[in-house]
Amino acid sequence: MKILMTGGTGLIGRALCKALRAEGHQLTVLSRQAALVPEMCGKTVQAMASLDEWHSTQHFDAVINLAGAPIVDAVWTPARKQILRDSRIALTEKLLQRIADAAHKPAVLLSGSAVGYYGNRPDVELDEQSEAGADFAAHLCADWENAAVPASALGVRVCLLRTGLVLSDQGGLLGRMLLPFKFALGARLGAGRQGMSWVHIDDYVAMVLRLLHDEQLSGAFNMTAPHPVSNAEFTGQLAHAVGRPAIFVAPGRLLKWAMGERAVLLLEGQRALPVRMLAAGFKFTYPELPDALGAVLGK
Repeated sequence: MKILMTGGTGLIGRALCKALRAEGHQLTVLSRQAALVPEMCGKTVQAMASLDEWHSTQHFDAVINLAGAPIVDAVWTPARKQILRDSRIALTEKLLQRIADAAHKPAVLLSGSAVGYYGNRPDVELDEQSEAGADFAAHLCADWENAAVPASALGVRVCLLRTGLVLSDQGGLLGRMLLPFKFALGARLGAGRQGMSWVHIDDYVAMVLRLLHDEQLSGAFNMTAPHPVSNAEFTGQLAHAVGRPAIFVAPGRLLKWAMGERAVLLLEGQRALPVRMLAAGFKFTYPELPDALGAVLGK
């Protein structure tokens, strides 16, 4: 297949590019840093610096839309919130316009979202039918999904990827956490009740490939492992995996003072279950957190 990907230079995108190249697909990655695409995504991957380069006569069989500015890296000022929206929603809207203009429309659009869609729901198990939350992150995800859904009216199969916390040895969540945990400085966040819907990178990529190829699947999918945990459980299991204690607690009040509104990303959470993937017969390689952490840490 000829595949266009946005967000291909990110953690998930790089792993997905590797898997798609192994299957023999022809990849084009949209990136503002187009010169870095061959190095980060593979020498055979074509770079596209702007969607304006997608002319109506150029066709792609599939589009994978993963682009989005990092949500936790900067204070949520009004300007930053607009950047977060533009990098997700405005880009997706422009992508939809390119799809509408294309003489040969892609058969499928896999478009990003996140389990933040559900808002703060620490004690409820959530499937894909659960209602959206009401905070900024939830609205951001809902609007992102709503920008992609109209592609279905163009005859494009649409899958919405409600992504959990991706565990990888290449960065991401564990890239931030490992060093303090290895020095016995790991800490529970606040009360530790908040749900953490995690997934090993290999399982995530395998789910994306299944959605790419299975013409019977469409709609929203929780891209998470089947056994979410609380932050307290995650902290304890990561500490055990690195062989160090984790006796500290990062007070919620301190995190709110340091991070402002975006502290909700650490202090609130959800327990999202991959109900639709399981119903489709998907088999997880790492359904349990200890095995996933062991694989990432090489144990």
